Amino acid sequence: MEYIQAFFDLIGNLTWGWALIPMLIIFGLLFSIISGWAQFRYFGRMFKSLRQDKTNANSTSITGRQALLVSIGGRVGGGNIAGVAVAISLGGPGAVFWMWVVALIGMVTSIVECTLAQLYKHKTHDGHFRGGSARFIVHGLGEKYRWMAIVYSICLIVSFSIGFNAFQGNTVAGAMLDSLGIERIYTGILLALLGGLIIFGGIKRISQASDVIIPVMALLYMAMAIIVIVMNITELPAVITTIVKSAFGLDSVVGGGMGVAIAQGMRRGLFSNEAGLGSAPNVAATADVKHPVTQGIAQSLSVFIDTIIICSCTAFIILLGDVYVPGAEIDGVVLTQQSLVHHLGNWSQYLLTFSILLFSFSSVIYNYYLGENAMSFLFYGKKEKLPILLLRLAVIVILFLGATAPGATAVFFFSDPLMGVLALFNLLALIMLFPQVMRLLTDYRNQLKQGIEDPVFNPDQFPELDIDRNAWKGQK
Repeated sequence: MEYIQAFFDLIGNLTWGWALIPMLIIFGLLFSIISGWAQFRYFGRMFKSLRQDKTNANSTSITGRQALLVSIGGRVGGGNIAGVAVAISLGGPGAVFWMWVVALIGMVTSIVECTLAQLYKHKTHDGHFRGGSARFIVHGLGEKYRWMAIVYSICLIVSFSIGFNAFQGNTVAGAMLDSLGIERIYTGILLALLGGLIIFGGIKRISQASDVIIPVMALLYMAMAIIVIVMNITELPAVITTIVKSAFGLDSVVGGGMGVAIAQGMRRGLFSNEAGLGSAPNVAATADVKHPVTQGIAQSLSVFIDTIIICSCTAFIILLGDVYVPGAEIDGVVLTQQSLVHHLGNWSQYLLTFSILLFSFSSVIYNYYLGENAMSFLFYGKKEKLPILLLRLAVIVILFLGATAPGATAVFFFSDPLMGVLALFNLLALIMLFPQVMRLLTDYRNQLKQGIEDPVFNPDQFPELDIDRNAWKGQK
């Protein structure tokens, strides 16, 4: 076991240690410049996807809004509560500024990867759409890169559906035990039952559940943060000034100054919003939309909501209070919880526990679907039914074990390194396929200039691309 752990530590060091974060930032900047800063140009259009849109939807496919909400549910999780607190503890208030920077850059990376997922999606026999990084690697780069798509899919299943779901189960059970005194075994049973009920319903039921859970969890947490901000409104300008000064080492409150603020902010920001990691494209491909760029733009909004809104809520709850001590080591959830209690009283910790439950549960169903989609790629056609069934049963067991045995999560040390591998493969594919995204952006932009409010993708204009025409039938 020691040698296995050392092997995965090496993978983690080779990916997250020095390669991935600079690559994600540098190529995100390049995507921004070449695309004409698409994340800002189309910022207003992002919010159109939040409306209840039934256009071009049928009884089996899901709408762009539903796909967006599933993606928000996946990106927004424990990292928005615990991860931000850890970033501030280790990197100081300046880490928040660099989280914002990463999000603004990552928004365009999300447009790129989710547009590609839509372009190369395929329609299944039951009317659903499937797609994602594995499929745009094969259909966009060719069969000689199938090995890369296979490795990507395996890493996706093992890291997200298995490893990260164990951690989510552990997070929920720990919060329920600490604040409500509910034993872990009962939380484990509840998670397994609710999780099984939703994941056995497939993407349609997952999207329907997200349509209810995501708005509730986001608005509930934002409401608590707004109350805190209003109560301390006179101190808000000073906090924002501290964040900016600390980001550039002008008012350093922890050892390492600007360097550690950048490192912590960018790392936690990328882990939180997942832009460029290749996870969200699996969900983006499921939407029934008229143009690939439409869903790419919509998905970039989930990056904005995750970091600029939800992570900022946590940051202000912590920095506007007196609980935070620069450089002190403290559990992230505890810091956020104690800060909220400081502002609002003991009752708020129970509301935070409920928020954590919703945050984590939305991530669970999202993480499961990533694995299901990967299984569908590995075992395409009728052969996929048994592997997907086994995955569903495995996820239910993993949720129960993660919740009931807190030490069991240490077994899943391979999750972060494998996520680094799939992120590296995804980023390489994005770089090679970026010219195709630019063609789609140009087509989308030209239609808007012609006065077309809702641009339509015509696959006949891209005859050389390996596109599933059934997925775009009637889009001329």
